[in-house]
Amino acid sequence: MARAMEADIRRRFWVALALTLPVTVIAGHVPGLPMVVHPPLANWLGLVLSTPVVWWAGWIFLSGSYRAIRNRKLDMSVLIATGVLAAYLSSVYLTLIAQPTAYYEAAAMLVTFVLFGHWMEMRSRRGTSDALHALFALVPPKARVTRAGREIEIPTSEVVVGDELSLRPGDKIPVDGEVLANETDVDESLVTGESEPVKKRKGDSLVGGSINMSGAVTMRATKVGKDTVLAQITALVETAQNSKAPGQRLADKAAAVLVVVALGSGIVTFIAWRFVAGEPFLTALTFAISAIVIACPDALGLATPTAVAVATGLGARHNILIKDAATLEGVSRIQTIVLDKTGTLTEGKPSVTDIRPAPGIAERDLMERAAAVAAQSIHPLSLAIVRAAHDRGWHALPSATEVANVPGRGIRALVDTRRVLTGNAAFLKEAGIPLNGLEAMGNELASQGRSLTFVAADGNSLGVLGITDAVRPTSAQAIRELKEMGITPVLLSGDLEATARRVAEQVGIDEVFAEVRPGQKADYVRRLQQRGTITAMVGDGVNDAPALAQADIGFAIGAGTDVAIQAAQVVLMKSDPVDIARAVRLSKATVRKMKQNLAWASVYNLLAIPVAAGVFYRTLGWSLRPEVSALLMSLSSIIVAVNAVSLRRARI
Repeated sequence: MARAMEADIRRRFWVALALTLPVTVIAGHVPGLPMVVHPPLANWLGLVLSTPVVWWAGWIFLSGSYRAIRNRKLDMSVLIATGVLAAYLSSVYLTLIAQPTAYYEAAAMLVTFVLFGHWMEMRSRRGTSDALHALFALVPPKARVTRAGREIEIPTSEVVVGDELSLRPGDKIPVDGEVLANETDVDESLVTGESEPVKKRKGDSLVGGSINMSGAVTMRATKVGKDTVLAQITALVETAQNSKAPGQRLADKAAAVLVVVALGSGIVTFIAWRFVAGEPFLTALTFAISAIVIACPDALGLATPTAVAVATGLGARHNILIKDAATLEGVSRIQTIVLDKTGTLTEGKPSVTDIRPAPGIAERDLMERAAAVAAQSIHPLSLAIVRAAHDRGWHALPSATEVANVPGRGIRALVDTRRVLTGNAAFLKEAGIPLNGLEAMGNELASQGRSLTFVAADGNSLGVLGITDAVRPTSAQAIRELKEMGITPVLLSGDLEATARRVAEQVGIDEVFAEVRPGQKADYVRRLQQRGTITAMVGDGVNDAPALAQADIGFAIGAGTDVAIQAAQVVLMKSDPVDIARAVRLSKATVRKMKQNLAWASVYNLLAIPVAAGVFYRTLGWSLRPEVSALLMSLSSIIVAVNAVSLRRARI
């Protein structure tokens, strides 16, 4: 669709240019060129050549202005149509009454240059769209699917959820899914930006478009078509590019005023020169047409959408997905940023480092019961417990039934007829289970930065597990960069105070909220907003969704999960905290470009109106013919487009 629109604009531009050049030469106003055709023939030739330019090449503006007026709106298309029709219709009138002067070249040049400005804007958008569609095109056209007991090759578009697919080393993965059998290494750099292949085992997720590197595996399709991660990424960026920033909405509102300004300046100019100054009709009309043409700031309409298109594309290339233009502007105003600990500042892949059984309890008994319950959860700490049991060779875990998850506390389940609880100390205390000295062990481990999981069975404590989640290597750098931009970082964690503060000290955060239940996170964000600061939230999981929604700007850190895409306005695909600072710098650079463009588009045209209207004609001899006004107006649009495209070189 976008490519077809660009092709249409390009075709209209070249046709308009081909006809505008002879119109301009025939008009006899090109310095250094003699008049090759004289009136009245010159005017009739101008009418013939400019009519297709105005009514075919410029039809997108004329029809757009008709729709706008029918909907009782005055927008940029009305402004452009005003300038074009003023020059064209007045020229037709002058031709019919056999006057020697006409302004066909002004109308034709105005259409041509505005088309060129819009073509440049669409080209800047295409740079991003092409990159995204090239990304999407990496999905293979064919897939090997097992149906009715035999393997067949079908188009990827025909794969349905639940299909079993075969992958060989070197294959591109056709759709999103999960590993059913065997294990392999997968190159996910397409989505996450990580260059190192990721080990995938049974049950692990696979992203369509990534590359199977080493082993032959069987996978089950879980998402196809528009539901895949790549399709959602593409949709996100396209939505962002087509959305309107607050600055652009302001420009649209200004257009309504500027239509009146353009027409008003033309009418006032004509009356002043014809009836006040007593100048001839043609002189007054020339100044009036010049004023109307130059008062049509098409650059104002290009000022923000071009910058938004370039910025969202630049963000996508850095694996930073921004949902809409309003968010792109809003990120630059962040004053406080709340960061979840697990999975945001830390790796989110904790490992069990300490196993402390209660007196008389065997280590294996403690671990098997803890792992049996943990296997029923996808919480990072639970996954770490299961991995620790498997790493020690304890694969045949007891089965757990009657599983009940208590958010922010732990899990209770029935394991081999025994009532087992795993969770924090408060969870066991609420159940009336004595810790029998385990609390002291827990405090010792917490002082070393460990997260704690207590385990109990049938009312007796079995032991405590110390789990470490390594701080990401770039977390401290991210916090330092945020502080340098004047943004206050705050750590939010469900862990014990000692554990949370240890991580905060490592990365350089001063304000810490610890032992916060998932349901309370949004309340803490709201509390910070009540201080009067624009507050952002960075999180990575289901538990963070309410807080992400509550924040002024929500950042989801993670490789395009459904929750991240739905709950946040910004998705950091690489799971790198430094990308938070990059997003802020991108936003600030974009807002600077928007302000520069809006200021240029407004001031340039407003200052040019008096010159075009002939205010300085008698004192300084300054005047602008309508075709020169069209050139200067369009030059403003080109400068705005070039300035926006220069954002691609921004160092974020």
